[in-house]
Order: sequence, then C-alpha cells, then structure tokens
Amino acid sequence: MATNAELLPGTLDLLILKAVSLSPLHGYGALQRIQQISRGALAIEQGALYPALHRLEEQGVLASEWRLSDNNRRAKFYRLTASGRKRLREEADSWKRLAAAMALVLGTRPGEI
Repeated sequence: MATNAELLPGTLDLLILKAVSLSPLHGYGALQRIQQISRGALAIEQGALYPALHRLEEQGVLASEWRLSDNNRRAKFYRLTASGRKRLREEADSWKRLAAAMALVLGTRPGEI
C-alpha cells in the first residue's frame, strides 16, 4: 500500500495481541510483524509499542520471559495467556462486526433506502 493508515483509538492492543498470537515475539519483533501482516500499511512507533506491551502484561493478557534474540541479544519475549486468547477473540469479533456494518453504510447508494 502506498501510504500508512492512521490507527484508530483502541486498535494498538488488538494488533499486538494478533501479532503475538502468531508466535512469541520480542517488542521490536511485534512491531515488525504488524508492519509485515499489514503489508506496510501500519507503522507502529516504538514510543507507543513498549508502553502498550507493558500495560497488556500488567492486565494479564501477555506473559513474558527473557531469552536471546536471533542476533544474540537478551530480549523480553511475549506470548498470549489464556485470557489474552479470549480477549483477542472477543475484540476481533467486535472489529469484524464494526467493519461489516461500516461496509454496508459506505456501500449504500442513493435510492437503496
């Protein structure tokens, strides 16, 4: 995609949960995974990412452990907890419903109502 999309309020947590659900990741890895799966449309700033990771860990939806990264540096790797998997399902379902409703509204043409 040519330009980055702006994140709507409340979407960063969902994006992180989805990225980490695919495999355990360290913080920068989560940032890269989000960019990868959005085909570059979503660029997350590190200044927003790390506080969100910390908040999600405090909420109990992410767990972490220190491990060596691919470049042999010590990094905190995050994974979903059971409550994290539940929250991901609930939030994803909610966003899918909203996206479907928005598509209906935006697709309406004059004379269809």
